[in-house]
Amino acid sequence: MASQRQVLHIAGWNTCAFYKKAAGAVSSLGMLFPQRLQVVEHSFNSRTEYRAWLIDGGFRTGVPDSRAHSHTSSPFTWFANNDALEVNNVLSFVGGCDDTLDWCRGFCAPDGGASKPMAHMAPDGHTADHTYDYDLVVIGGGSGGLAASKEAASFGARVAVLDFVKPSPAGTKWGLGGTCVNVGCIPKKLMHTAALLNEGIKLDSKPFGITTSSPPEAQTHSWEDMRASIQNHIKGLNFKYRVALREAEVSYLNKLGKFKDKHTLEVTDKKGNTTEITASRFLVAVGGRPSALDCEGGELAITSDDIFALEEDPGKVLCVGASYISLECAGFLAGLGHDTTVAVRSILLRGFDREYADLIGKYMEEESHVNFKYKVTPVKLERQLRGGKIKVTFSDGTEDEYDTVMTAIGRQADTDTLGLDNVGVKTNPKNKKIICAYEQTDCPNIYAIGDVMEGCPELTPVAIQAGLSLARRLFNGATEPMDYLNIATTVFTPIEYATVGYSEEDAIKHFSECAIEIYHKEFTPLEWSLTEKRSIQGRTKVIVNKEDNQKVVGIHYVGPHAGEVMQGYGAAIKKGLTFQDLMDTVGIHPTSAEEIVTLSITKSSGKSASAGGC
Repeated sequence: MASQRQVLHIAGWNTCAFYKKAAGAVSSLGMLFPQRLQVVEHSFNSRTEYRAWLIDGGFRTGVPDSRAHSHTSSPFTWFANNDALEVNNVLSFVGGCDDTLDWCRGFCAPDGGASKPMAHMAPDGHTADHTYDYDLVVIGGGSGGLAASKEAASFGARVAVLDFVKPSPAGTKWGLGGTCVNVGCIPKKLMHTAALLNEGIKLDSKPFGITTSSPPEAQTHSWEDMRASIQNHIKGLNFKYRVALREAEVSYLNKLGKFKDKHTLEVTDKKGNTTEITASRFLVAVGGRPSALDCEGGELAITSDDIFALEEDPGKVLCVGASYISLECAGFLAGLGHDTTVAVRSILLRGFDREYADLIGKYMEEESHVNFKYKVTPVKLERQLRGGKIKVTFSDGTEDEYDTVMTAIGRQADTDTLGLDNVGVKTNPKNKKIICAYEQTDCPNIYAIGDVMEGCPELTPVAIQAGLSLARRLFNGATEPMDYLNIATTVFTPIEYATVGYSEEDAIKHFSECAIEIYHKEFTPLEWSLTEKRSIQGRTKVIVNKEDNQKVVGIHYVGPHAGEVMQGYGAAIKKGLTFQDLMDTVGIHPTSAEEIVTLSITKSSGKSASAGGC
């Protein structure tokens, strides 16, 4: 049950049977559960007085829930921060008599229906009769910003989206849609797919009786053709986003914004012309940009903002960094036939499960023929006059030449030019991310979501969900916060890795080693079963908390189609999946996904994780 006491207001005229019925029910609950519920009654002497307060007084039109604006009957019930009768104090609208009684039933339900988490946000001063240009201005046209803007507009809010792409240091520019669409998830997954197709032709085609015009090993790839197809697809998405904003009646402004005060933005267009726009609320969703390589000649390196738009074949490539971005790029480059090296300062995939991170590195070395240089960083880059290659000197004194150097050593929030100091919004000085509580900054009418927010997983679906959740709280009376726990994700390396929940190391740290059990299996994906050239196979493990009804606290899978496999398990963990639930689930045969529901070998048993055939 919730420890926070809820404050419920109910208004009506005192001879109304519906008001008396609903008020009696909630008052009884308030007396029975004083630590959980405070009831504030607003009783009017007549229907005329009640309607004058509700309709002529304009209270309902200021409540941030579209249902409340058309509610004219008695009673009128809502939640608030305290017992004050003020619109700015309203948290959410409950409804009339039937809705109030339904809420009472939920409050008394054994599953704690009334104890859902609530986002306790500070009043931000928003009223329906403000005189600003917009109800909400979203700064940033990425996935999260677009989702939030359209959701807010669906509740009747006047919304504008600012999106202005500052070119990368190498000069790369792109359109509406943010990092994911233009220089992240979408082109990455498409190039990863190209690499898998190329790898499949070379490794897997012959055993399946597929012949090509040349030996599979001699298969060639056109970077230019692939790039053109992917960029055309992205431009189509940019256009669709423009259309979607127009259909949602969201104003699109291709301008760069800077806060002048907490309700005013100074905006600059591509010609340098400056104007001002005002809004009751602002949402910062500008995401992040890759960190630059900080060494002599570092400006010769490109980043992931540039790699997907390269007009020419990148040739021999050095990827600096061991993040998922660096390894994904190295993976598809090697898969497309490029001589690829990864410079690793410390460990692969920091923050992920160590066993599986190391397995990915081994696969990339042995199967994808990626070269790894461990415990080194570049200390100097020099452009060679002959051939235009880049000579790289490493911290261990070794040297090599590359056609392309790509750095992926982390990202910084793109907040430098926003003028956040002008409105008292605090950021983390290390990564420039905005510090928030329930997506709300220190300036209550300014909010942030996505990669720009401190503590938020840097994942596109997280930004989208957070944007939707925030818009519903701001303009539709919702109170539930965004849930940042147990978010499934996939690393699209040559052998894909999907995960949800705790890594093995974090589970031991959080629950203790004696509290957890790990079920694991090594298996041969059916689609690889005819190929003798693959020495490393698929693997999965499920981490269970023995002290909490065998609750599953982590699932890890390395193998084909990892993202497709993990999505459903992500939903199950959200609902409290236990190991017995997994064992009671009938698998889909023959798939790799069914390996997760047929686990029987524990690490503690010491038995081999290798699995036999079906």
